[in-house]
Amino acid sequence: AFDLPTQIGYDSDDPRAEGEVGKVGVPVNSLRDMETVLDGIPLDRVTVSMTINATAPILVAMVAAAATRRGVPLDRVGGTVQNDLLKEFVARNTWRFPVEPSLRLTTDLVRFCVERMPRFNPISVSGYHMREAGCTAAQEVAFTLGHGLAYLERFTRAGLPVDRVAPRMSFFFAAQMDLIEEVAKFRAARRLWARLVRERFRGDDASCRLRFHAQTAGVALTSRQPEVNAVRVALQALAAVLGGTQSLHTNSRDEALGLPTEESVLLALRTQQVIAEESGVADTVDPLGGAPFVEQETDRVEEEARALLGEMDAEGGPVEAARKGWTQTRIAEAAYRHQRAVESGETVVVGVNRYAEGASGVVPARTFRADEGGRDAVVADLAARRAARDGKKVDETLFALELAAGWGSGPEGLMPSILRAVEAEATVGEICRSLEKAFGTHDPARP
Repeated sequence: AFDLPTQIGYDSDDPRAEGEVGKVGVPVNSLRDMETVLDGIPLDRVTVSMTINATAPILVAMVAAAATRRGVPLDRVGGTVQNDLLKEFVARNTWRFPVEPSLRLTTDLVRFCVERMPRFNPISVSGYHMREAGCTAAQEVAFTLGHGLAYLERFTRAGLPVDRVAPRMSFFFAAQMDLIEEVAKFRAARRLWARLVRERFRGDDASCRLRFHAQTAGVALTSRQPEVNAVRVALQALAAVLGGTQSLHTNSRDEALGLPTEESVLLALRTQQVIAEESGVADTVDPLGGAPFVEQETDRVEEEARALLGEMDAEGGPVEAARKGWTQTRIAEAAYRHQRAVESGETVVVGVNRYAEGASGVVPARTFRADEGGRDAVVADLAARRAARDGKKVDETLFALELAAGWGSGPEGLMPSILRAVEAEATVGEICRSLEKAFGTHDPARP
């Protein structure tokens, strides 16, 4: 996970980064920083996952350059990068460039990985952030799969065969509190994706498989009686496993108060291990399949999701729906309905609107505290590295990148130009400024 300046494309010494350096993730300014992050990880044997979107091509280029410096062939490097810009525009908001240039960068990165890093998942289409913003289970399925179809359409239009790119796509869903509905949601998503890829792209079996990661719902965690969150996380994680997730992250019980402590992270890990090693639910595929209510809920979620996909298509498709704010409005309306239900007591939140005894105030035993002197050390290191590099070479690669972005980059896209800038020790902020000269920045007030 990267800090917000890295996610949006600002260096740690940028005035706009002040107060955010290293606060919600690691600051990465240059290739040397990425080499530090990856130190001790055998890139030919251990996969790495990166939550990064607007600057995903730069960070993946850094992983590629770090592997090359170690002598690891790129076709041996495995992992996943999020690289999902549509959900940034509708829910998460860590964008930098306008919609079309962002989707161009997404496509260029996918092409690079398919052709040169075939073990790397170059996009993880994310419903999680839309669910955290307030959408319903059916909306999460519809909007996520809709975005996935929109990406597939762009990739195939760019000349990437569906059966080369679709098997490398992964997905990312939330695991919320309604256990049966969540199990049904995961089952419906898998079934619907297979049907849609077959219908619209004639994909083979590998292309039709929906491989997904699930994370327990951060928005469901409460600052009151935070110890109860451990129970919520266990139920959400169980739902994800019963629904067939291939990968799982369990949140920590104190995340409503701040970044998790080491103790709460360990408990979250142990929660996964108890489910995996003691519960028996991972011993069979689709353990709730065939149960009448689960099948009924699966059908309902799929039908609602199909109807929502039809509405998105009527708006001009997922990209146009995001550009016009249609998707954002649907999510906001669902979030409003949920909040009203909590405030009225119709939706119960234990320890908040019911059984709130002893929850009059937040009294955490321990909370995480970031090192306030960390930014100074990062900025000093950045200055030293800028002074030691070949400034002329950096300028040449950045100018070449600006030209490629503005005037055309050839069939390989922008990734070769980005990779050359990374190898010259150009920083994330410098590379983004070069791209910004050609692309501009995203203005959500201007569709």
